[in-house]
Amino acid sequence: MIDSHCHLGLCEPPDAELVAAARDAGVRRLLTVGIDEDSSADAIGAAEAHEEVLACVGRHPNGSAGFDDAAAERIEELAAHPRVAAVGETGLDYYRDHASPDEQRRAFTAQIEIARRVGKPLIIHVRDGGRTSDGEALADAFTILRAEATGLTVILHCFSATAQRAAQATGWGWYCSFAGNLTYPSAEELREAARVVPDSLILVETDAPFLSPQPVRGERNQPAHVVETARRLAELRELPYEEFERTVSENANRAFGWG
Repeated sequence: MIDSHCHLGLCEPPDAELVAAARDAGVRRLLTVGIDEDSSADAIGAAEAHEEVLACVGRHPNGSAGFDDAAAERIEELAAHPRVAAVGETGLDYYRDHASPDEQRRAFTAQIEIARRVGKPLIIHVRDGGRTSDGEALADAFTILRAEATGLTVILHCFSATAQRAAQATGWGWYCSFAGNLTYPSAEELREAARVVPDSLILVETDAPFLSPQPVRGERNQPAHVVETARRLAELRELPYEEFERTVSENANRAFGWG
């Protein structure tokens, strides 16, 4: 199994224990994601220290205030590292007001161009305001991606929208990655979205330390727990776990260039 999105630097215990626990659970590859320049450098350090780990570097939309040319240059420098498999997570978050929509859009489009220049995939975070999963942030993010990200590999991390949006995204060739919130009793709309994603465009993640899947809800999440979400996804798609495991591993290999 793979974990296409986690934050080792925000998890407990230390990286070595997290990677060992993931290995024991059958997780052979994981992507640790930075949320700013410092944590992105730390993600590269984790990838250098552990064979199973690759890094993703970028500026989270909640940290977009003050994003400037110097920040873009630093992220591009980090993105060129051979242990970096993707750029992000970037996108739009209208749930919190840490950065204005204009600041977020500036950082978002800059990181799209960085991904293009370094030739690596783009990890997208989208969160709408209030309780909606299909509002202005999602619409704006899709519009920007359609205009600016043609030809890039796009991964919609922690996909949390409708089946209609999943069909639209995958129609454009974007990957949809599902996290532990898919397993929650109230998440039937999200499970319906997961059912419509083609086999070739589905991924699974933890977003650890957040969104622990239902069987371990209340605990801090970690990469080993991705197998719980993967089992639920396999059930939804009426596939044996081993077949689904092969599918998502092949998708991750194709998306991120890892073996």
